[in-house]
Amino acid sequence: MNDRTIKLKDIARILSVSESTVSRALRDHPRISLATRKRVKTLAEQLDYMPNQVARNLQNRHMNAIGVVVPKLSYYLYAQAISGMEEVAEQLGYNIIICQTNESAEREQAIVQELLSTRIAGFIISLSSATVNFEHFAKIKGRKVPLVFFNRECEDIHTDRVIIDNFGVAQKAVEHLINSGCKRIAYFGGPMEVQISNRRLEGYTAALAAHHFPLNSDYIVHTEFNPESAYQAADHLLRLPQPPDAILAFSDQFAYTLYRKARELGIAIPSELSLIGFNNEPATSLLLPALSTVDQPAYAMGKTAAEILFQQIQRPKDYYRAQTKILQSQLVLRGSTL
Repeated sequence: MNDRTIKLKDIARILSVSESTVSRALRDHPRISLATRKRVKTLAEQLDYMPNQVARNLQNRHMNAIGVVVPKLSYYLYAQAISGMEEVAEQLGYNIIICQTNESAEREQAIVQELLSTRIAGFIISLSSATVNFEHFAKIKGRKVPLVFFNRECEDIHTDRVIIDNFGVAQKAVEHLINSGCKRIAYFGGPMEVQISNRRLEGYTAALAAHHFPLNSDYIVHTEFNPESAYQAADHLLRLPQPPDAILAFSDQFAYTLYRKARELGIAIPSELSLIGFNNEPATSLLLPALSTVDQPAYAMGKTAAEILFQQIQRPKDYYRAQTKILQSQLVLRGSTL
């Protein structure tokens, strides 16, 4: 039998039992004796039997796996968040299928369609920066497949979400820069389509308004998530006739680019330029001077998103009761700010 796929009926014929008995034994059904279960499992292992997962998915209505869709696995926040998701999924006997969109809306749509076709149990998604059409998310909801957004969300879709207070923590960061004596404060943001970047911009402008600082459009920068775009934007910002003396960066990655450009231009940090990033990546404490940043609870964000998703899976009657879970972030002050 080594030249073909082993089936349930092969194990049943060898052991002189029914196929249903073999199926129940492999699933540890209590109606099957321990002795029979052991015989079935031993033979299945010897014959290298692989269950028909497609058939099992059809029987169970979904597979024991959830799909996690993120912009990039190289982003520190997502790597940490996925670890939190895995902790919850493993405890419940589920696997995680991890997909990255590489910030492409088309790839995001294709991934969602592919995972839907496999009868995935549910989705945890953080949007790509290019996503402006939400029909693929509406399709998930239309099929009543559980869905949770985290970090980057979509307000047009009524479902659960796990986020941080981007407005509040950005406002707090800018107020720290104001209180430390900075006068020309800039915001170095992500693409204009990225909602959380705009929320941080709103927090930035609110802090300036509260302290009666003028809003200078030259000090508001939007850039793409690639090194070339960020470097050009940093060069433009720091070469202004009156360059900023402080910058709130959308991410630590953007802050690294600002560090590099400041060194090239001979701008001293923090005496001439104060910097605050977002994410608290490990390298932030190794920079000279170390980067002040916003510590986002990435692991807790992933764990919470998974817990909420499995509530949807286990209690589908509560499916339309959407909730927004806002986790607290902390401002970590280091040497890059006065």
